Amino acid sequence: MSDVDSEEMQLFRESVRRMVAREVAPIAARIDEEDEFPREILDIFGDMGLLQILVPESYGGPGGTITMSCVAKEEVAKHSLALSGLVGGTSIGCVLPLLHYGTEAQRQRYLPEIAKGRTMTAVAITEPHTGSDVSGIRTTARRDGDDYVINGQKVFITGGDLATYVMVFARTSEGKGHDGISSILVPTASKGFSVGRAPKKMGYNGVHSVELFFDDLRVPAENLVGEEGRGFRHAMGILNLNRPTVAAASVGLAQGALDAALAYAKERVQFGQPIASFQAVQLMLAEMEIQIQAGRALTYKVTQIADSGDMERLPMMASIAKTFCSDMAMKVTTDAVQVLGGHGYLRDHPVERHMRDAKLLQIYEGTNQIQRLTIARALTR
Repeated sequence: MSDVDSEEMQLFRESVRRMVAREVAPIAARIDEEDEFPREILDIFGDMGLLQILVPESYGGPGGTITMSCVAKEEVAKHSLALSGLVGGTSIGCVLPLLHYGTEAQRQRYLPEIAKGRTMTAVAITEPHTGSDVSGIRTTARRDGDDYVINGQKVFITGGDLATYVMVFARTSEGKGHDGISSILVPTASKGFSVGRAPKKMGYNGVHSVELFFDDLRVPAENLVGEEGRGFRHAMGILNLNRPTVAAASVGLAQGALDAALAYAKERVQFGQPIASFQAVQLMLAEMEIQIQAGRALTYKVTQIADSGDMERLPMMASIAKTFCSDMAMKVTTDAVQVLGGHGYLRDHPVERHMRDAKLLQIYEGTNQIQRLTIARALTR
């Protein structure tokens, strides 16, 4: 399903919406407050096929599309950006790399397990000294007979403490810049793997962004995904496919903030009438709606490009959608806090959480400054 307006997609959206109202909305504030991940929610997402949504039917999965993933992520993000990350939670760290760059033997080995909806994966790129500059990766994977021996440290690895497998990007040779970086699928049960601290974050609480350590960790050479030394190119290809889901989460988060602000504006009485009747508030609400509708239309234009396999147009369009929608979410959530006034600054209402969460959307999956450079280079190439 790639047509977001089809009857089948609308039924899918409604089924996710009902699950969110039942399972996610009641615990969203608690997850943020306690910064603890509710492991029982994994089974719920797995049973709906959301965790493993992109695993093809031929490997036992639901056979979903990028569009379906975005629809589900949008609905979950209306109440919890943190839990929206579970939609396609295995995609960037395992499913997409194996489908696009892995061998058939690797797909046969891992995808049926992931299709059961009980396995989490993570992707490990960022290091203490390496963020946007992926070419600066220092983690090494040295070939030793039939194994790779991995040493190094990763930081800000989302869900790294929950993952069964981690796609690790490491330097396998001393090539210049991005050359010499490879991607290797590492079971977290391996000797030499350990999880470090989970720093306290401004938002996106409940899902930990942890340090990972690799100390002479041995993994079979057959776990190399794609060609040795081409890991950076593989990573960029997968990020292009995943960035529309960041746009969708941004749209959902903004919609949730608008819904809360509108409900409050209709109930809050000042000077003898609801503040929703004041023109200044109406103009803010109207602008929020305009921005959300524009972001939603852009997002699903890009998901159709992704699902069609048009990899020539996708990189720039994915960057445009991610940048526009995350900037939009930051503005809409900030305006939602303003509509509520002093109440918007209190944790009694969800809009302050939405505002804190929105900031992350401008940073992860490639900062918006990097996205603008990508767009500019595509235009001037």
